[in-house]
Amino acid sequence: MLFNTIDFAVFLPVILVLYYAIPHKFRWILLLIASYYFYMCWKVEYVFLIVISTLIDYLAGLMMERASDRKSRLPWLVASLITNLGFLFFFKYYNFVSLNLNNLFHATGLSTQLPLMDFLLPVGISFYTFQTLSYSIDVYYGRQKAEKHLGYFALYVSYFPQLVAGPIERFSRLTPQLKTQHPFSSDNLIKGLRLILYGLFIKMVIADNISGIVDQVYQTPEHFSSLDILKGLFFYSLQIYSDFYGYSVIAIGASLIMGIHLMDNFKTPYLAKSISEFWQRWHISLSTWFRDYLYYPLGGNRVKISRWAFNIFVVFVVSGVWHGANWTFLIWGSLYGLVYLAERGINRFINMDKECKPFSIRHLLLALKTFILVTVIWVFFRSQSFDEALNIFRLLSHFDRQATDVILIPQYIWFLTIVFIISDLALYNERFDGWLSKVHVVGRWLIYAFLIFSIVVYAGVENFPFIYFQF
Repeated sequence: MLFNTIDFAVFLPVILVLYYAIPHKFRWILLLIASYYFYMCWKVEYVFLIVISTLIDYLAGLMMERASDRKSRLPWLVASLITNLGFLFFFKYYNFVSLNLNNLFHATGLSTQLPLMDFLLPVGISFYTFQTLSYSIDVYYGRQKAEKHLGYFALYVSYFPQLVAGPIERFSRLTPQLKTQHPFSSDNLIKGLRLILYGLFIKMVIADNISGIVDQVYQTPEHFSSLDILKGLFFYSLQIYSDFYGYSVIAIGASLIMGIHLMDNFKTPYLAKSISEFWQRWHISLSTWFRDYLYYPLGGNRVKISRWAFNIFVVFVVSGVWHGANWTFLIWGSLYGLVYLAERGINRFINMDKECKPFSIRHLLLALKTFILVTVIWVFFRSQSFDEALNIFRLLSHFDRQATDVILIPQYIWFLTIVFIISDLALYNERFDGWLSKVHVVGRWLIYAFLIFSIVVYAGVENFPFIYFQF
């Protein structure tokens, strides 16, 4: 079930009415049923993967808490890791590894061939896998008490607003909220609806309208001039941001109506002054997950500088691989690691991203630098192969090349794009619901009217899946 569908427009109000109509002690049952139904609308069979992961991690948590020391807890942590990462590897990476091994076997003259599997990637598997793994790891290290109530633990793993594309929540933050009785709040309702409305706008009006432009450029880049390819790269940066940001905002809004606060996943990342700051503002729940469960265990920055650089690079490479089973994702992550380290090295001498006033000339120039770097690196993320990405850069460099097609961008798309950019500037270090509450009531209703009008008039008939569903 997609957020930008009639199905969800019916599903959410029904769940909300029932949520506030029934006693608090039964709400976890309602939300668990709703969450499983929400997931099964995509593919019924794959809900069993969530159930198995839930049962294994629930049992592992109980057994680790009963154990007297880490040594005796370790087998249960290993069981959790093998189960969750095993599912993730099989469904997401098996074909990629098998295909590359088959190519290697062929190149070396071996007749061995590994079979390839024909199945769909379970939607959201990378997200709920990391969510439940964080619980197991925290229990192992004694940072988290094991959950005794299987129902609440199952709800933590499958909570529908953030099940398939995050934010990746921690057990210690989400579960206490699920257990708390939340009376109906008109303030939460208003703020939640604001976020849902804004999320639908940036997904259905911004991301979906520019997706066609991006697809044209990446499908046949040789047909377009260097300038048109640049437009495609620019619009892809906006598309992936507005698409994923839109999902996160809708998820936060839907949850907020029930009194449950999900973490902010984006904070105007394209206004970051450096790649380091960009990753503090982009997909925050994932970057903090890697910080806490990979970077810190590797030693963080409490090691020699050479080992620190290695730790940083490993985190970015693993982050790239997390996003997809393709060499392009590995390259994408590796490039971020290299650029991050290069910026930190330069800053040791010239302190390039030192504190500066928001929207000062220095801030805007540094943000432009970051946006250009991110846009260039996105090419590997969007391309289907390394050769396709290199072809984009090769065609970009041939400014005198004759183009057979022209990218025609309607004026309304330029207008909406400018509106979105202005809104991002206005929301620097703020969230839409809080920012809108400061606007005069007349201005507020004009913004509501504009957002609703844009969705009705400019949203396409086709429901485009959220980009991050594939991860």
